[in-house]
Amino acid sequence: MLTPKNSPRGKLMSLYIAVRIVRMDNVDIGLFEHDRHNTLYFYLLNSDEQIYMRYGGRDSASPETYLNLASLEVALAKGLELHERYKKGDLAQTPRPAPDFPKNYPMLVERTFARGQCVECHLIGDFQNMHREKDNTLDKLKDLYRSPDIKVLGIHLDVPKGLVVKETKGAAAEAGIQPGDAIKAVNGKTVYTFADLQHQYDKLDRRTSTEVRFTVERGHAPPRELAVKLPARWWYYDARYRQSSVDPRLYFESRPLSEDEKRKHGLAVDGFASEVTRVDSFATMMKSHQLQEGDIVFAVDSVERNPYAHTADVYMKLKQTPGDVVKLSLLRNGQRLESSLTTYRMSFRK
Repeated sequence: MLTPKNSPRGKLMSLYIAVRIVRMDNVDIGLFEHDRHNTLYFYLLNSDEQIYMRYGGRDSASPETYLNLASLEVALAKGLELHERYKKGDLAQTPRPAPDFPKNYPMLVERTFARGQCVECHLIGDFQNMHREKDNTLDKLKDLYRSPDIKVLGIHLDVPKGLVVKETKGAAAEAGIQPGDAIKAVNGKTVYTFADLQHQYDKLDRRTSTEVRFTVERGHAPPRELAVKLPARWWYYDARYRQSSVDPRLYFESRPLSEDEKRKHGLAVDGFASEVTRVDSFATMMKSHQLQEGDIVFAVDSVERNPYAHTADVYMKLKQTPGDVVKLSLLRNGQRLESSLTTYRMSFRK
């Protein structure tokens, strides 16, 4: 219904063999590697399993921010162009990644295969992180905050047109990226779609990266490479939609205090002191903590500073494991108090 066969998009799709994967049981997740919390994800590839491009991606605002039939049509046309180049030998083959399969994750096998249940994408992502937690290889900056939001850089895309920039602000504007620019590569890696861009952007090291390089085309001028300085916590966003089992549940939210506010309260200017803005009713029901809106949490287990956290709740999400009990130092109506908080692990809703 959305794509009549005689429409331009329908004619493009008729040149593809469409395969819908409804169960991930035997899929090589090493080859088809992506952020498993996307609503949908397409791979455009050939019979040699050479991947031309990806289509999909999302942000925390909506699962459909970057999904658009017009941009899909742009991707389909580009995919056919790349296929012709491949057949002529003008497109180099890419090495196949090491194979990996869902059956390699025992906890996932117990949850799905052993019960005769479906192996779904989000389950794979969740159990991969649970195994990383068990093996002490979990990198929360990378594994909990996959697919950073490019709008943090100030890049807003004209979504129906693919990777054409609609508006720039902040770091992107300062680097010289302009509306109308077409993004062609990220750190030297060619990208054709937002999913390609997000996949490459996600590879940046959260601890050591200071910039990301975008190659753009502007009108008929030769491509130019522009370096965008990464803002503090460029990787951070509201990741609650992911509902990750390794993400400790705190049941409160807070906002970072300004430097002036910290000085006013005699708190460390470079600390993560933050004001509680919301307390979840679950906290009261489970007696997990006694925080109130307006409380200022300035230390967790006597720690006040962390280079990656700008609020107390972010600090706990990065440093604590579900089930931990921590001591909070806080200000309430000008008085210094200490209180405890118990973190929880998300129970499976899948």
